[in-house]
Amino acid sequence: MKKTFREKIVSRCTRRAKKNRWLKYPCLAEMTVILFFYYLWRHIASNGRRYVGIVFAFWFFMSSCSFSFAVFTRQTSFINTQETYSAIIENSDIELAIEKETTPGADILFVSNDAVNEYDDMEDMENVDFYTLDDILEDTDYTAAEEEEPIMMDIASKSVAEPVFDSNDWKLLLVNKQHPIPDDYSFNLGIIKGSMQCDERIIADLLAMMQAAKDDGINLEVCSPYRTDGRQEWLFDKKIKKYMNQGYSYMEAYKTASQIVTIPGSSEHQIGLAVDIYSDTYKRLDVAFEETEAGKWLAGHSYEYGFVLRYPEGKEYITSIEYEPWHFRYVGRDAAAVMQQEDLCLEEFWDKYL
Repeated sequence: MKKTFREKIVSRCTRRAKKNRWLKYPCLAEMTVILFFYYLWRHIASNGRRYVGIVFAFWFFMSSCSFSFAVFTRQTSFINTQETYSAIIENSDIELAIEKETTPGADILFVSNDAVNEYDDMEDMENVDFYTLDDILEDTDYTAAEEEEPIMMDIASKSVAEPVFDSNDWKLLLVNKQHPIPDDYSFNLGIIKGSMQCDERIIADLLAMMQAAKDDGINLEVCSPYRTDGRQEWLFDKKIKKYMNQGYSYMEAYKTASQIVTIPGSSEHQIGLAVDIYSDTYKRLDVAFEETEAGKWLAGHSYEYGFVLRYPEGKEYITSIEYEPWHFRYVGRDAAAVMQQEDLCLEEFWDKYL
């Protein structure tokens, strides 16, 4: 009867050990290693299709998941090519969402043919306060903010000195899908007016910016600066349910919602450094805001007070969030000046300076 491979290995090692007793343990170790890899190979060979399926499923999930699509194809940086992003979103769920959002007769507020955002209807806005500068100043001492001169920059000559930035600076904290809010991050909330709050360290510059806009004849209105964890979760879950009611699967709804509403735990609103802004003459959070006087003023002057447009047009492949001309993030005046001059989003700024 023909011996099996195992029997041959055992027989060979046994003969060698009997001839020289000093080879007993080396032969035992040799036999163990050979048989281990033999049976491992047999296991992989007999289950090859299963493992190929697992690898393919993992690759597909990572390449399409909203958590990783912005960085999956390039591990060393936050950024990739515009062509890659265009290929990802062409005829994607987000386009379908826009088409469905603009169906005639839909009960939608703040959604135009140009954009979608966190707020779908009046129910979403019931608990959202919005105030002009005059509203805020009824309860606020503004003298300290007025004394500070904004940083002015000559964009044409690019004559701004390059400061040194620190990755531990609270103003530059990177918060996105790949970098959720650190567990040990803490900050103090300051009251803007009523129940509206934000990080107390940005209030002076926020009010200074609103005052400068008012001096130029533009009445900015702020809403939804700081959001509690519960509020962010409610907005995100509501958006998922909305898309599922339109026929999306849960994963499709989750992916599409995450490109419009930031995933809970990774929103700058939850750390009080972001603020949504519109004006008393245009109370809509949509892409058309960029064409208003308020939108143009903010695009040209917000950096002077430390604020930047957090999700700019053309950077969606980096930020993983749709263009939001109303969403501004405080990064400090020095960093904002550099980002404005070099047309950088926060992820690109981190790549270059931190």
